[in-house]
Amino acid sequence: MKNPFRDNVQKMAGYVSGEQPQESGWVKLNTNENPYPPSPAVVAAIQQAATGRLNVYPDPRATSFRKVAAGLFDVDPDWILPANGSDENLTILIRSFCDTGDSIVYPYPSYVLYETLAQIQGSTVSRLQLNDQFEWDPSAARQLCGPANLCFVPNPNSPTGNRWSAEQLQQLLPDDGVLVLDEAYGDFADEPHKGQLLKDPRFAGRIVVTRTLSKSYSLAGLRFGFSIADPALTEGMQKVKDSYNCDAIAIAAATAALEDQEWMLANRKKIIATRTRLAAELPKLGFAVSASETNFLWVKHESGRHAAIYEGLKQNKVLVRFMKFPIVDSDSVIDGLRITIGTDAEIDRLLSVLADIVSSV
Repeated sequence: MKNPFRDNVQKMAGYVSGEQPQESGWVKLNTNENPYPPSPAVVAAIQQAATGRLNVYPDPRATSFRKVAAGLFDVDPDWILPANGSDENLTILIRSFCDTGDSIVYPYPSYVLYETLAQIQGSTVSRLQLNDQFEWDPSAARQLCGPANLCFVPNPNSPTGNRWSAEQLQQLLPDDGVLVLDEAYGDFADEPHKGQLLKDPRFAGRIVVTRTLSKSYSLAGLRFGFSIADPALTEGMQKVKDSYNCDAIAIAAATAALEDQEWMLANRKKIIATRTRLAAELPKLGFAVSASETNFLWVKHESGRHAAIYEGLKQNKVLVRFMKFPIVDSDSVIDGLRITIGTDAEIDRLLSVLADIVSSV
C-alpha cells in the first residue's frame, strides 16, 4: 500500500513537548507553567459556564473576551483574535500568509514549534543564528528576513530569557511580509509590552502580537490565547480559523482571568522575586545564569554535563528541561538547562538536590 501521508509530513519529526508526569510527587520545573493557581474569579466563571447553555455553540468571535483584551492593549475589539492557545494563533498565521515553498524565518535557538508548523504547511524555514550574547548579525537578519513571508520572534525569548529592543526587532521586519512577536512571556518582562509597537509607524500594519494565558494567568490546562493586529490583518486571519475554536467554558474563564489583573500581578511579583533568588544561588553551585525577563532561567554548568545533571534531577523526581540546539552550518551544539520558576518550596527542593548532584559531576 502506498504511504498516504503528504511527503513533508512523512519526512518531519514532529514537535516534542516537555514531559508531563501524571503521578504525584514531582517537582515540575520543565514546561514554564505558573506554579500558582488561577484567580478564584476564573473558577467561579467556569462553574457558572458549566451550568449554562452547553447544548449550543459558543460565540464564534468570543466577543466578551475581545472587549476585555482590547482594553488592556488600548485597541478596539476588532484587533483581537482569540484562539485555542497561542499555538493555534501561530497555525492561523502560517495558514494565512504562507503557501508551499514560502519563506519563514525565526531566531535560533528559540521556539522550535515554528519550524514544525512550517514543515506541516510545506513552507521553507531559515534559522537566524544567535551568538553568545543572544543577538543576531544585522546583515544576516536583513538577508533572511527581507524576502520572508513571516518572521517569528519570541520576545522575551525561550530558552534564553532575553528580550530584544524595538530597534533590534526592526531589523527583522520583512519587506512585504509580516513580523510576529510571540509574547508568551510578555507579562514577566521588566517593562511589560502593552501594544506600543502595534501603533509604531515603523511596524504599523505589518506586525502581529500573540499572547497566551498559559503562563502569567495560570491557565496552561485550559488552552486559550489571542493575537493582536491591525483589523485588516485580523479580518483576513479570521477566515482561516476553525468555526468555533474557543469553547464556552474557556471563553468565560479567559475573560475572568484578564479582568482580575490584581491576581495575575501578585503572582508575577512572587515569581520574579523567586527568580531573583534562584539566579543568585545557582552560581554558588557552578552555574552561569543568563539574565531573564521570563518565568524561567537558562543556565549552563561549568562541567558542561547538562544531560547528566538533568538525569540526576529526574531520578530525584525534579524535572527541568535539558535542551540541545545544533548550531547552524556547524558540527557544534548549544546545550543547557531551562529551569521554570516554581514556588519557593519547589526551588528549595531543586537547590538541595542540585547541591548533591553537582558535587559528583
